[in-house]
Amino acid sequence: MVDKPQLPGHIQAAIDRNLARQNRDAFGRPADSAGTTWAGRDLSGAGIEGSANPLHAFDTDDGLEDEAWTKVSQDLLDGNADEKDVFNVLQNIRVFAAVVPTVAETTHETRVDQHGKEFTVESDKEADVALVSLKAADGRGALPVFTSIPKLTAWHKNARPVAVWMPRACLSAVDEGNELVVIDPGAHLTYVVRRPEVYALAQQRTWTPSYEDVEIAQALSELTDLVPGLGQLAMAPGRGVGTQTENGNVIAGGGAGPELALVATPADPSDSVGSKLMLSTLQSLIADVPILAERADTVEIVLGSSR
Repeated sequence: MVDKPQLPGHIQAAIDRNLARQNRDAFGRPADSAGTTWAGRDLSGAGIEGSANPLHAFDTDDGLEDEAWTKVSQDLLDGNADEKDVFNVLQNIRVFAAVVPTVAETTHETRVDQHGKEFTVESDKEADVALVSLKAADGRGALPVFTSIPKLTAWHKNARPVAVWMPRACLSAVDEGNELVVIDPGAHLTYVVRRPEVYALAQQRTWTPSYEDVEIAQALSELTDLVPGLGQLAMAPGRGVGTQTENGNVIAGGGAGPELALVATPADPSDSVGSKLMLSTLQSLIADVPILAERADTVEIVLGSSR
């Protein structure tokens, strides 16, 4: 009889560990985490969301950029689209989230060889996968997503794509504690989706830019009588609404903020001391406006001119 060859200790340890972790049913057969055996399963059936595959919606996906995104991004570059147009497209496109392998655990185990001698082996490292997150310039977390696989692999050669609808990507961003979603970082056009828009996409509801929000304007109008020396208060797009492409072209959207500019015009522009008091008072009051905190990502106060 030929003796069965012995596997190297670290390989046998990894096999034993994996077998010990396997879920099994009441009869000891391999099963899922609910104890339902894998054997005899029928995964056929109607697809979801227009797909022929019952397991996911992207069985025929070629990994290239969605035509709707190609069009709206070109319209942005040509000056024929704005943030609202982009939002309408983002509600319905597939993007790719990036996941990378991470080391979850490294174990050491003492084993005995055929001669009775002990030896320590480092077992195979357990690996997991995790969504990639970025940190914005202001310290907030940002989830990168990509409109095509080539753009993802160009950004991070070791990242793996996970196809997902953009609203679901935003839901994952919120769940991971990220306030921003960055579309195609490192590409010719990198577009930042700010917190209120991310939340609206995640909740699949409508969104209005804060600088066009009538309800914010109404809430701010109630502050004018409380600010000494304030003649007029107006809303405008902040200087951070727009962004630049790789070659320096400015587009009307995709910036990281400030999103909303509050233009405060003093009643007496010649009173510099009064203007400073006006601005500090206004800054203090807007911190307590709930709708402003909810619907505006970042706010800047600008001193206006009566001329």
